[in-house]
Amino acid sequence: MAGPAEAAAPLRVAVVGAGAFGRNHLRVYRELQQAGVPVVIAAVVDRDADALSAATAQYSVPGFATIEDCLKTLGAGGLDAASVCVPTMAHAECAATLLAAAIDLLIEKPLAASLAEADEIVRLASKHGRIAQVGHLERFNPAVLAARSLLNRPMFFEVHRLSVFTPRSLDVDVVLDLMIHDLDIVMSLVSSPVREVRAVGLPVLSRKVDIANVRLEFENGCIANFTASRVSTERVRKMRFFQPHQYLSLDFARQDLLMIDVTAAAGLEPSQLAAMANAAALGGHPSPGLSLRKVPVEPGEPLRLEIAAFLEAVRTRSEPVVTVENGRAALALALEINAAIASHAQRTGL
Repeated sequence: MAGPAEAAAPLRVAVVGAGAFGRNHLRVYRELQQAGVPVVIAAVVDRDADALSAATAQYSVPGFATIEDCLKTLGAGGLDAASVCVPTMAHAECAATLLAAAIDLLIEKPLAASLAEADEIVRLASKHGRIAQVGHLERFNPAVLAARSLLNRPMFFEVHRLSVFTPRSLDVDVVLDLMIHDLDIVMSLVSSPVREVRAVGLPVLSRKVDIANVRLEFENGCIANFTASRVSTERVRKMRFFQPHQYLSLDFARQDLLMIDVTAAAGLEPSQLAAMANAAALGGHPSPGLSLRKVPVEPGEPLRLEIAAFLEAVRTRSEPVVTVENGRAALALALEINAAIASHAQRTGL
């Protein structure tokens, strides 16, 4: 007897945007299809003829220059879902056209270029009764999933997300490009409104802010420090947080999670705890009498887990893990941070 996945009609998906992000979405959809997940790539859309030609040749799927051409050719009901992987400035326009055609969406982060556009996407998704998920893929990082199961009122976060410079995503600043991942994660872990924002940032190699440092205080008293850079000499993706009796250190890239019993480590400074976690991550040993353990993490590609979750939400008509409301909240905080950066620059004459 065929199982549920085998018996289900495959979801027909389109990938809108055949750049770096779009190519990754195409790859994962095809991998899921080959693994037996009921999904098929029905189309790829991109105005860039070269990018479109390369994608259609690699995946042997129909290609279209515009969403309108795609919808007209495939006909009513020709698509079930789509990934929106175009530059941020085009998210709202693409989403509006697809939602009006009753197509469920996975929209890359940030959700939109402005809160007004984000609000319109939220409104249209509700109006048309569509599943709409935002591509905050670090929510699906296996280390984050493992950390979420250990939450116990976290009260202090230290987050670093550093990258070397590339010409990718220069249509947005480093807060909307990189830091927004961590803003979304921390907000989902703290579950408390932000009370105060302090921020500083500078453009270095582009016309937008390339490096930023932010301090947030939440209504429940939690403090979170964020550093994001796209002009660093190394790639770092780490988050550390304290909660009653525990200190957790998470490495996004390695998908590692370390936990120290802070009761046993009473009297140590946070920097000493961080040094212990770093030493353990490199194969060292904790100091005598201290409880440190590596939390089991089931490895997996975050994008694949994200897209699989999106397809499941589409098939079951259930709320996605990262809703458009979540995406809107992360965007609102990122824009508030950018306003704080601009205010600091004006005060200091930068």
